Amino acid sequence: MKTVIAHVLAQAGAPVPVPSVGEQLAQMLPMFILIIVIFYFVIYRPQKQQREKQQDMISQLKKGDKVVTSGGIWGTVTNVGKETVTLQVAENAKIKVVREHIVRLRGEGDD
Repeated sequence: MKTVIAHVLAQAGAPVPVPSVGEQLAQMLPMFILIIVIFYFVIYRPQKQQREKQQDMISQLKKGDKVVTSGGIWGTVTNVGKETVTLQVAENAKIKVVREHIVRLRGEGDD
């Protein structure tokens, strides 16, 4: 039995040195950079492009545009102010909404 244990211990080899904190950080740094790059292209960049597109659409609003608000109200722009937009939502019914709450322009085929 002692010979078996001695034989196993002889084959075990030298202990593996533990890498230092600097070496561990150097091994993990490329992974962190990869995560940041993925985060940028998958989350941040598309949101930024969508936000810019929304701002362009809001800045180009004009009288007569048919729009939908974030609350789901459909209306026609009757007046464009600095911070608000007046919408006609029914005959003789107008409301004011904040410009940023205009979500999209309606198409001709939308009912």
